[in-house]
Amino acid sequence: MKPRYIYLIAVFAAALDQMAKWAVVSRLSLGSPVSVIGGVVDLTLVHNPGGAFGTFQSSTVLLTVIALAVAVAIVLLVRRPANFSNLAGTALGLLLGGAVGNLIDRLRFHYVIDFIDFHVWPVFNVSDIAIAIAMMLLAWQFLVVERSADKDAKN
Repeated sequence: MKPRYIYLIAVFAAALDQMAKWAVVSRLSLGSPVSVIGGVVDLTLVHNPGGAFGTFQSSTVLLTVIALAVAVAIVLLVRRPANFSNLAGTALGLLLGGAVGNLIDRLRFHYVIDFIDFHVWPVFNVSDIAIAIAMMLLAWQFLVVERSADKDAKN
């Protein structure tokens, strides 16, 4: 996958995240859930100064530095001459877009805006979804695709 497509995926993911957050912030009150799917999914505006799943609540600066480092590392990796598979390229784009989406919040507000609430899982946002999908795609790439290619090369 060409770098421009990786960056396009990243821009799309970060923009979708920021548009969703804007819509939620402009329509919801902090902590007041709005039912989307009767009792299963709510939109609940939450300010999360910590990391995923409510961890590292007093580490906003550290989490900002980590998100920035991840974004820079992906940009540097993508700039190197390499031929990324569509799967790996999509994962890198989603990871970069998710990191940037949450980084924008941390730099603007010193917390991340979360709003998707399944009640059995901590409240999350579109960037978190992009990051989770990216991690699943990378796991598939390394654990299934590359192992299969290595196995075929040995035969």
